[in-house]
Amino acid sequence: MYIRRTHRPSRPLRTSGVLLAAAALLISGCSSGSSTTATATSTSTADAVLAALPSSTPSTLARYYGQKLNWRPCGVSGFECATMKAPLDYAKPATGDVRLAVARKKATGPGKRLGSLMVNPGGPGGSAVGYLQQYAGIGYPAEVRARYDMVAVDPRGVARSEPVECLTGRQMDTFTQTDTTPDDKKETGQLVDAYKKFADGCGRHSPVLLRHVSTVEAARDMDILRAVLGDQKLTYVGASYGTFLGATYAGLFPQRVGRMVLDGAMDPQLTARKLNEDQTAGFETAFQSFAKDCVRHSGCPLGGAGTSPEQVGKNLKAFFQQLDKAPIPAGDADGRKLGEALATTGVIAAMYDEAAWPQLREALTAAMKEKDGAGLLALSDSYYERDADGKYANLMFANAAVNCLDLPAAFATPDQVEKALPAFEKASPVFGEGLAWASLNCAYWPVKPTGEPHHIPAKGAAPILVVGTTRDPATPYPWAQSLASQLSSGTLLTYVGDGHTAYGRGNACIDSAIDRYLLQGTPPPKGKRCS
Repeated sequence: MYIRRTHRPSRPLRTSGVLLAAAALLISGCSSGSSTTATATSTSTADAVLAALPSSTPSTLARYYGQKLNWRPCGVSGFECATMKAPLDYAKPATGDVRLAVARKKATGPGKRLGSLMVNPGGPGGSAVGYLQQYAGIGYPAEVRARYDMVAVDPRGVARSEPVECLTGRQMDTFTQTDTTPDDKKETGQLVDAYKKFADGCGRHSPVLLRHVSTVEAARDMDILRAVLGDQKLTYVGASYGTFLGATYAGLFPQRVGRMVLDGAMDPQLTARKLNEDQTAGFETAFQSFAKDCVRHSGCPLGGAGTSPEQVGKNLKAFFQQLDKAPIPAGDADGRKLGEALATTGVIAAMYDEAAWPQLREALTAAMKEKDGAGLLALSDSYYERDADGKYANLMFANAAVNCLDLPAAFATPDQVEKALPAFEKASPVFGEGLAWASLNCAYWPVKPTGEPHHIPAKGAAPILVVGTTRDPATPYPWAQSLASQLSSGTLLTYVGDGHTAYGRGNACIDSAIDRYLLQGTPPPKGKRCS
C-alpha cells in the first residue's frame, strides 16, 4: 500500500510512497531478532509484546560496538560521512557484515553540546542521510542544531546502505501504470502478474539481504551507531515509519532511551489488513478536507461553491474511471500517458501536505478540462521518486522489502481482496478499491515474514513524546493515541489540523513544545493540543 515518509519542507513535494510496491502498508510489525510470542488473526490486534534485549552487549557483537568511524567530507558543505558495519544476521554475526551509510553535522554552538540527535524521515525506504543533508541538518531550529550533532544512518537496504534492488526504470514505469482497480478476471491476472514480477525481481537481485531488512534489525543497527558515537542514550526524532523504528528501539533498549520524538505515529499492534483499512480511511478524511477547500476556490474542477465533499469524491471517481478507459497525454518524454493508476497516485501524493492542494487543483484542472496530464504525472513521479531520466530511487523496493518481512501479508489471494472490497470502499469511496487491491502485494513475496503485530511497552524508558495530527492521511490520529498509551512513558502531543506529521510545518505551538523537550528534556503536559 502507500507508504509514508514525512514531508520535506523544501519543494518539490516529497511524500514518498507507492501503491503497488508496498502492500503490507507503510509500516509493519516486529521482525527477526524480536521477542514476540503470539500470532494475531488477520483483522485483530495482537497480544504479543516486544520484550527488551539483555542490557549487556553480547561478546559476539563487541567488534561492532567498538568500531571507529572514518569521517570524511561527503560533498555537502558542513557534513561528514562514514561507513559503519553491522552484522547481516544478528543471530549469526560471524556470517558477514552489512555496510551502512552514516552522516553527521556537528553542533554549531553556542551552548553546551547535548550529544547526538539521530533523525529518520520514515518510509520504510526513505533515506535518512538525504533527509539530514537536505532538511534536518539545515532546517531544524537553530537552537537544536547548536546543541546537538545532527546524525543519520540509512537503514539496511535503503539508499546508500546496500540498497535492495528489484526492477529497472522501464520495468518500474510499467509497474506503476498497472491497473489497480481490475474490472474482470483478465485485469486481475495482470495485476497479480505485476506483483509477482516485482517480487521475483527483488528475490533475484537481493536474495540474501532481503531476509535481513527488518525493523528490529534496523533498530539494533541504531544502537550500534549510538555506542560508536559515544552516547550513553539515544536522542531521536522519527517521523511516520520512523516512529515505528524509534518505538522498536525503545522496546528493545528501554534503558538507553534519551529524548525521543515520534511524529506521525504508527501503531505496532495492528495487522497488515487493519493498517491498510485505517490508512484508507485516513486518506478519505484528508480528501474530504481537500474537497471542502477546493470548492471554495473559483474554477475548482471537481465542483462549484456548495458542492458536498461526497459529490466532489464522486466527480473525482468518475474522472478516474474515464482515465481507466482512455488515458490522456502527459507530455512525457518516455511516452507515458496519464491513466487511472498514475492519476490516483498523484492525487494521493497531494494529500500528505495541504500546501500541495493548490498544485493539485491546477493539475486536476489541466487534466479534466484541457486533457493535459502533465501536472498529475509530476505529482506521481515525485511520490515514486522517479527522476527526469526515468530512474527510480530504491524507495519502493526497500519499502516492500521491509513491510513484507515485518508482517504477514494483508491478503493471500485475489478472492480475499474481493471479499474485503466493501469494507475498504466504505472507508473511502474514492480510494478504497485501489487501496484494497494494493494490499495484495506481499502475498507473492519470495521471503517469508518474520514479524507479527505486537505491543511495545518499553518499560523503564525515559519520557517519550508521541505526536499525532487529527487529520493525518497516512498515519491516522488513533494510531498516535494507541502508541502513546502502549508506551509506559508515552506522552501524546496533538496537532488539530491537516497533513502528515506536525513538527517543522509552521505551527509554533507544536514546534516550541518539541524544541523545549529536545533542549530541556521536559515533555509537554499530558493532553496538550495545538491548532
